[in-house]
Amino acid sequence: MTSMAMRTREVGLHFVVFLWFSTTANGLLSPKGVNYEVQALIGIKASLHDPHGVLDNWDGDAVDPCSWTMVTCSAESLVIGLGTPSQNLSGTLSPTIGNLTNLQTVLLQSNNITGPIPAEIARLSKLHTLDLSDNFFTGKIPSSLGHLRSLEYMRLNNNSLSGEFPLSLANMTQLVLLDLSFNNLSGPVPRFPTKTFSIAGNPLICPTGSEPECFGTTLMPMSMNLNSTQTLPSNKPKSHKIAVAFGSSVGSASLIILVFGLFLWWRRRHNQPTFFDVKDRQHEEVSLGNLRRFQFRELQISTNNFSNKNILGKGGFGIVYKGILHDGTVVAVKRLKDGNAIGGEIQFQTEVEMISLAVHRNLLRLYGFCMTPTERLLVYPYMSNGSVALRLKGKPVLDWGTRKRIALGAARGLLYLHEQCDPKIIHRDVK
Repeated sequence: MTSMAMRTREVGLHFVVFLWFSTTANGLLSPKGVNYEVQALIGIKASLHDPHGVLDNWDGDAVDPCSWTMVTCSAESLVIGLGTPSQNLSGTLSPTIGNLTNLQTVLLQSNNITGPIPAEIARLSKLHTLDLSDNFFTGKIPSSLGHLRSLEYMRLNNNSLSGEFPLSLANMTQLVLLDLSFNNLSGPVPRFPTKTFSIAGNPLICPTGSEPECFGTTLMPMSMNLNSTQTLPSNKPKSHKIAVAFGSSVGSASLIILVFGLFLWWRRRHNQPTFFDVKDRQHEEVSLGNLRRFQFRELQISTNNFSNKNILGKGGFGIVYKGILHDGTVVAVKRLKDGNAIGGEIQFQTEVEMISLAVHRNLLRLYGFCMTPTERLLVYPYMSNGSVALRLKGKPVLDWGTRKRIALGAARGLLYLHEQCDPKIIHRDVK
């Protein structure tokens, strides 16, 4: 009896340990055993009208939402992306979106969603891309959005938003792009640190351009002196002229020393082997979402000067190289052909921006880019297992269940690009 009690106790202890490990491994489960991200997504689905059935596989009884369409998950099976652009969705956006606290990207543009923008979005502290443009959102822009300090890319344009311009948005120092154009906003406009900022098409904002605290529709840097137009007195004392003459002499001597130093540096550098040089022109006006912009020299070094030993593949587009960044990150660098073609710069910017907005769990996401007067490069995560074609032909032979999952994953990726992405992208190099 005693041994049976001990065995029962031991089994009970093992069961408790199992429960502890399972709960630790899946911290998303509520005390009732329900995944809170599933609940949040089902709440979003319930408040939307879905005429095309793109959300049909969102199952409230599921444990893991990572296989659902329009949902992107991290390697830890956390929901980090929600993208349903151009799906003719109507209804309202549920406040339960605020429970998806791991979200990094929300793309709901070009639908027919109405109602207010949920203030609960401010709880998404990891959010860096928010696109609610081309819908029918009404009401005020929640001032709580100013708490999204990680947000880099926000489009709320082409809606029916009204009320005073939320001054709290000026606290979002990480913003690269802010588009609030074509709404019905009113009130003074603060200065913004964003590189791209538009409030065009808001007739109640700065109708004459001379209102107090009105900075118009063009970006004014945070460091700009608003009183820079005032003229300075022209009468300078003689002591000032003496100081100017002395300063000019010192400046000339410093310039001679600087030129001599540069000459010595050039001679020393000229005697050492160097990488071939490409002028890395900075385009401060180029703001492509949340992509990282690389220096050409950085990619040059990471690929060992684009060594033939680092080639991963070739195609009509160019050559792909394996690279290792200075922080140890392994990447695939696609060096495009015709980098200096006439008009190629604008086309490249457009294509990169389109690719950066294509976010789906079955697509390889663009990591960054590099653009110089003569070079165009794209940087992707390195896929250590090689291509799908090689894996299908390799050993051990894949079973049919795995092959089916590969086919469905590829089909979902293509469906997203061709039908669900905005703008739609036609993939013309499917092997």
